[in-house]
Amino acid sequence: MNKRLLTLLFFGVLMGALDIAILGPALKPIKEYFLASDRQITWIINIYVLSNLIATPLLSKLSDLYGRRIIYISSVFLFALGSLLVILSAHFDILVLGRGIQGFGAGGFFPVASAVIGDTFPKEKQGSALGLIGAVFGLAFIVGPMVGGLLLLIGWRWIFVLNLPMALILIIGALKLIPSKRAATNIKFDWSGMILLLACLAFFSFSINQIDTQDFVGSFTSAKVLPYFILSLVLLPVFIVLQRKAASPTINTQLFRSKQLTISYLLAFGAGLGEVGVMFIPGFAKSAFGMSHFAASFALIPLLLTLLIGAPLSGRLLDKIGSKTVLSLGSLLITIGLGGLWHFANTKTGFYISEAILGLGLSAVLGAPLRYNVNHETTDDNRASGQGILSVFMSIGQLVSAALVGALIASLGGGILGYEGAFSALAVISVLMVIVTFGLKAKAKDFPSGGKAE
Repeated sequence: MNKRLLTLLFFGVLMGALDIAILGPALKPIKEYFLASDRQITWIINIYVLSNLIATPLLSKLSDLYGRRIIYISSVFLFALGSLLVILSAHFDILVLGRGIQGFGAGGFFPVASAVIGDTFPKEKQGSALGLIGAVFGLAFIVGPMVGGLLLLIGWRWIFVLNLPMALILIIGALKLIPSKRAATNIKFDWSGMILLLACLAFFSFSINQIDTQDFVGSFTSAKVLPYFILSLVLLPVFIVLQRKAASPTINTQLFRSKQLTISYLLAFGAGLGEVGVMFIPGFAKSAFGMSHFAASFALIPLLLTLLIGAPLSGRLLDKIGSKTVLSLGSLLITIGLGGLWHFANTKTGFYISEAILGLGLSAVLGAPLRYNVNHETTDDNRASGQGILSVFMSIGQLVSAALVGALIASLGGGILGYEGAFSALAVISVLMVIVTFGLKAKAKDFPSGGKAE
């Protein structure tokens, strides 16, 4: 059963990841079809990411309370519903709404899948299982643009038609394979806390997305950004106070009493910062080597290949040497890769070697190891919530990185100096990540019963 279940979870996460990677080739045809502006077209991606961030803690908490199966199926159904809206859209606003519903549904895929692995797999095999799931993102960003390009030969709507049969298969598989276990006691859902959290995340993410990196200070202090950013900061302590009093809190603040979980969340934030740095590599290639836009889009292939290879490898290493060593090595490789892009990328050889090292490091941090830590430090009653918090920290890191890295590049005049300055700043942050990993448990302590599942 474990192999069939893992296959089901793999393709669920793949479906969600593909709907970002596959979209690249379709942006121009969609823009032309709806006569959309450059600003409007970015919302096709932004609304997916924002609604995904908002949905993750909600669906994770519901999964802990009402069972993995029903929430997983609901997530897939919402994703399919959003896809159908996009397919049928005659107006751009409907397309954006469909993308938002898609992103909301996809918010349950990774944290619920990770929690299911924690519930059903022996602890000594969870690393390998999570490593396979983590390889999805490298695969999606390699296969996605190619599949998207082929489907464009028929029409851009066919990119989303593909989701409907996949969703049907996943729902049928989930009914058969995912356990329906739910919390033993009927606890009232923390609606006030959830609404407050969603508002806090929505205000924060909206404000960050409105920042113009060409005029960081001016746009940050504008009415489109600063009021929403301040609102998110004001709501955060109110939310924390309410969570400490709630019978079944949306975010269990007790989880932050675990040193291992707190470190994992900090590393997730740092990994999110580094992950978004990858988005700027094609632009760096264009500036440094005069590559065309088309050629620069293929500049990420070495990184994606090492990400695809490294994710399952890091999962297997988890089961043998423990998460502390894997995360320390991964953070060190991220530092070396970013440092290489900053200092040694004046030749194509140095450029490609540096990004390959960066991909290997990201594969050892983004996927299995952090999810593995959360599974080991949580129980069935709060495992998905723990995974959801991890996803939220990673997403916040991505949002902050997109704004700050863009601002750094612009403030340094763009071009090679701008990109080198941005990568040097990320390299310094990754050094801090290496230091933080020293606080994690050693392999001997990963399994309280001497290396065996409890």
